[in-house]
Amino acid sequence: MFDGISEDSADVVGVLTERIEARFGMGMDQLKAAVAAAPTANLDATDVVKWHNLLVEAQSVLERAEDDLLAALQTQPSEVDDPTMGLAHRVNAAVTARDGRAMVVRWLLDPNAPGKKDLAAERLARLRPRTGPAVQTSAPNRPLGSTAPATAWRSARAAR
Repeated sequence: MFDGISEDSADVVGVLTERIEARFGMGMDQLKAAVAAAPTANLDATDVVKWHNLLVEAQSVLERAEDDLLAALQTQPSEVDDPTMGLAHRVNAAVTARDGRAMVVRWLLDPNAPGKKDLAAERLARLRPRTGPAVQTSAPNRPLGSTAPATAWRSARAAR
């Protein structure tokens, strides 16, 4: 890994949690509560909280997979059987998922990360959820004194 987090770091989640708290100036519980109360108030915070939750979940899956593998290895003779090898593959997959999510969190925290200040960033911004409708969704108000219904306009147009 990079950004001061070595591959040997056992507490990737802890390091990134500290960075999130420093960036937003509040503890994770406060930040989660703020995002839950107003998810559109700060979209960066909303994204970071979402990916942090995914990271915590991936770390939990990894820890369970490691525990299962250790338990299986303690009962193995000198050679590893296929089910135990399957557990090892599960650990590798869990590490990959956790590291991928950690990379997303680091990217979200880095304002100068590649792709944040170019055409790709503009496209990404367009994909973000809107806070309101993009176009008017209700019929426009007619000016006062206008009594002609819309069907009258259509029929006058059809008569031409």
